[in-house]
Formats: sequence, structure tokens, C-alpha cells
Amino acid sequence: MPIRGVLFDVDDTLFDYTRSEETGILAHLRDLGLLERFPTPQAALSLWRGVMEHQYARYLAREVTFRGQQLERTRQFLARLGQDGAEHLTDEQAGAWFAGYAAHRDTAWSAFPDAAPALRRLAPHYRLGIVSNSDTEHQLRKLRAIGLLEHFGDVIVCSDQHGEAKPAPGIFHAACTALGLPPHEVAYVGDNYALDAEGARAAGLHAFWLDRAATPAPAAEGIHVIHTLHALAQALPTPPLPTPPPRPCDHPLAPAGGHDGPPGAVPDPR
Repeated sequence: MPIRGVLFDVDDTLFDYTRSEETGILAHLRDLGLLERFPTPQAALSLWRGVMEHQYARYLAREVTFRGQQLERTRQFLARLGQDGAEHLTDEQAGAWFAGYAAHRDTAWSAFPDAAPALRRLAPHYRLGIVSNSDTEHQLRKLRAIGLLEHFGDVIVCSDQHGEAKPAPGIFHAACTALGLPPHEVAYVGDNYALDAEGARAAGLHAFWLDRAATPAPAAEGIHVIHTLHALAQALPTPPLPTPPPRPCDHPLAPAGGHDGPPGAVPDPR
């Protein structure tokens, strides 16, 4: 059967999350005079990312709320840094600290250079959508801010509303249903080997692992490896006849008549 739809991860697939995170935390720590407490900027970044991964995993497991994991990240990071009373920061204090980080981070929000051209090339031939382990409202705002929301209509399935996260098969199947296609007619593209590539393959989709770092280790059988989104169209089978695009985005956060507008103030999911 031909591939008629393509689903995408967002962070570090279409959107350069890693660069925005690094920009945000290093600038924030520099402003606060805290960066000098670390032997190198990389040490500061490593601590921040380690705390993020722990707390974000708790969010995906529904142990804390989306907002709650941000507050706990702030408290844990500052406690690890040795700041007195960090564990007892109020929600308002922790939220203000995180907002300072987010303000710097948002200045670096951007799509990867290959994202928009690849989506424009695919759009006439494939139904497109999103599957993301994140907060729906935030991902809508992010995709709008980087100029990519218009490609996906209302086929944006996130773990907060779906109720389970990748690699659970159900979240992939929900997006296939939104596309109006069976899983075996849908490709999935993501940067995380376990969550995206293995998860999509196990759910019966065509799995494409976006390995921008060109990792030397080979992927397993049934997982296609690409190193840029430019290579995606070449890796997909010959496009089928043009298929109607998803209906226009009718989510309440999407502005009427288009998707332009400034990024929202919702904090980053990670």
C-alpha cells in the first residue's frame, strides 16, 4: 500500500529545541550572575538538562502538571546549585525564575532550515500531521511562531489531551485516525530513536529516524534513517495522487483567517 500521510515530531525534528534551550539557560544564568558558579557553560547546561529530563518524565507519567514540572525543575536546579531555600520557593517565585529563562529562550525559537522547504514539498502529495509528547496549546503556539502551523491543519495530537505519550501505540493511531488513514499508509518522522522510530514501527507505521548527528550505529530493521528533512521526500515512495490537505486548523488558539501572530506566553513544555 502507498504512503499517503506523514506525521512529525516537533522538538528537535522541526523545531530546534536544543539550541533555544542552551541560549535561554546560559543567558539567564549570566544575567543572574550564576554562570560563574560552574566550571564551564557546558556544565551548567548539563545540570539543567539532567533536571529537565527527570521532571519532564514525571510530567509525561502524569505525576505532575505541565506547569508543575517547570516549577519543580526550577527548585531542583537551584537546590543542586546550592542556593539556600530553593526547595521552599513559592510557586510565584519559581514561576518568575522560570519565566526569566523562557524570555531568553524564546528569542532563539526557530525552525530548522530544512523544515519549511520539506513540508512545502510534501504538502501537495501527503496528508501531514503532528504527534508530540507535550502540551497542545504550547505546541500550537510554537508551530505558529516558527511559521509551520499552516501545514498541519487540526491534525495535531499531543500527549496532554490524548492521555498517553509516545511510544504508546495509541497516540500514533489517534493521529492516523485524524488523518483519515490506516497506520500502514502513514510515515512517522522523529529524532528520538526509542520514542519516535521504535514507537512508530511498533504501532504499524513506516518509521523514519531523523539522525541529524549521523550516529554511526545502524538502525534496526524496519527503521529508515535520514539525516536531514531534505532527504525525506527522496526516501519516501513515489508520491501518490494529490490528496486533499487536512481541514483548516479550528483549534481555539489558532487565529481566524490564518496562523500568523506573535508567539504566546505559554512556557516551554520542557
